[in-house]
Amino acid sequence: MRGLGIRARSTGRVLKAGGAAMAVLAALGLFLTACATGGTGARDEGPAGSEAVAKGPTTPTTSPSATKAPKRVDVVKLVKDDPEVSPSVKSALKPCVADEYPVDVSYGELTGGPSDDVVVNVMTCGDAVGIGSYVYREEKGRYENVFKTEEPPVYAEIDRGDLVVTQQLYKKGDPVSYPSSEEVITYGWSATHFTEESRTHNDYSNAVGATDAPSPAAN
Repeated sequence: MRGLGIRARSTGRVLKAGGAAMAVLAALGLFLTACATGGTGARDEGPAGSEAVAKGPTTPTTSPSATKAPKRVDVVKLVKDDPEVSPSVKSALKPCVADEYPVDVSYGELTGGPSDDVVVNVMTCGDAVGIGSYVYREEKGRYENVFKTEEPPVYAEIDRGDLVVTQQLYKKGDPVSYPSSEEVITYGWSATHFTEESRTHNDYSNAVGATDAPSPAAN
């Protein structure tokens, strides 16, 4: 009889546990049905707690540099309309093939203007010798010439926020492809104009290279 009583109590526990499990499953089924059919619940009554609020729309943050509108400029027209550019450079600015002009263009931060500054290098078609380098800064919707150098061969570029100009130097008899030396000049923007910050001179060996190529005018 003792054994029967223990078994009966055990059976009662099983029945109670089974009943509780069925109740949980029934409640879960009702909850899923309400969600699937758009039923009302805590989520339908608006944000509840900080987590619900955090999932709402947020205003994206932007850095100052990201607010500048990316613009592309007709640099050929810009150079040809620029009174600061010499007539000789303008006359040399012609298409090399079809409508392809011998210009290199860089956009970047140099002067802190409302949009990216524009660095333009005008070159010759045959041997790509730089004959003029210019920097344009946007001022009240127009691009103004804030830097120029027209001492070929010359090339300007943007390097970590600075303007770097490379001026190749030739001695008499140097071929175009092998200058004797070069000056690398770094400029920084100072309120309204560029000022020289540093200058490096590099001498090259003249023991290599062809000697029958035409030489540019010696400086």
